[in-house]
Amino acid sequence: MIPNVLTVAGSDSGGGAGIQADLKTMLALGVHGMSVVTAVTAQNSLGVQGAWELPVEAVRAQYRSVVDDIGVQAVKTGMLASAELVEAVAELIAGTNAPAVVDPVGVSKHGDALLAASALDSVRTKLLPAATVATPNLDEVAQIAGVRVESEREMRAAAAAVLEYGPRWVLIKGGHLPGDAVDLLTDGSEEHWLRAPRHDNRHTHGTGCTLASAIASGLAKGRSVPEAVVEAKEYVTGAVAAGFALGGGIGPVDHGWRFRADV
Repeated sequence: MIPNVLTVAGSDSGGGAGIQADLKTMLALGVHGMSVVTAVTAQNSLGVQGAWELPVEAVRAQYRSVVDDIGVQAVKTGMLASAELVEAVAELIAGTNAPAVVDPVGVSKHGDALLAASALDSVRTKLLPAATVATPNLDEVAQIAGVRVESEREMRAAAAAVLEYGPRWVLIKGGHLPGDAVDLLTDGSEEHWLRAPRHDNRHTHGTGCTLASAIASGLAKGRSVPEAVVEAKEYVTGAVAAGFALGGGIGPVDHGWRFRADV
């Protein structure tokens, strides 16, 4: 059987991030991707021109429709927009017998807000406790936990601060630091430092969505959290290296880079 992975996130009309990036990643990694749309954005390579969240009842109905009939082996969350949606989704994934990867999306690659400030407390108290793995970048760590990271050695304190909110594991993404792309995965007792060379490519739209979806795909296949994260990091590194220009701004990572490498 092909594992089923459900993404609960916003739509990116440009196709580089959000639901679209999630489903492309899942296909590339050999799992069946399914979706619960939480918001619709008007978005391109230059930024987000508009965003409209869906009603909570529409999000809940999508989730129940998929999970109750098809079932899931992993769930991934992305853009949740409001406190009401955060709390509804947290309740849904807490009641689902499957690992959950929480990407606490706060802002877009272009700096556009994708989460209301009033929703931060719900992320801390409702969503993160339901997470098997939380995958904040450094801006999201500062937003959620108030910890600013300016060097690799400070990532350990950032991880500890996020773990206080209850996820089983946290992956602190250090891609915004200079030098190699270094991430820290920890559950508070064991640590895994993941390093990859930094590619001179500005077309990195969708990196966070892609990484979280890749981790969820690995968990759905039965990988341990460290195994799933290592495999996801390898996939994303290749996707970033192959990222391409799209429109007049920041292009997406290439979700199909492995297929093109075989041609």
